[in-house]
Amino acid sequence: MTYTVLAVVGVVVTVVMDLWLLRTRLLTRPLFWTAYAIVVFFQLLTNGLLTGFEIVVYDPDAILGPRVVHAPVEDLLFGFALVTQTLIWWVWWGRRLPG
Repeated sequence: MTYTVLAVVGVVVTVVMDLWLLRTRLLTRPLFWTAYAIVVFFQLLTNGLLTGFEIVVYDPDAILGPRVVHAPVEDLLFGFALVTQTLIWWVWWGRRLPG
């Protein structure tokens, strides 16, 4: 599987988990999107440095090609899935653990 396919699958799985499986519904909250905008800023900064200085290099056959601040667009998809799933699980477990 290419990085593109894996990134898209990650986003789809994340959305399904949030809205239908775990029903945390973070994606429907404006506060989530505000926090995520902050995360994306730092993700682009970090990815831009790593890929701009060629510390991390991607196989051109494994990505679509378009880049944002030197990083492939797939990194934004993967980052979204990673950050959002972390928050989904945090909220889901927080609702179930006694505290």
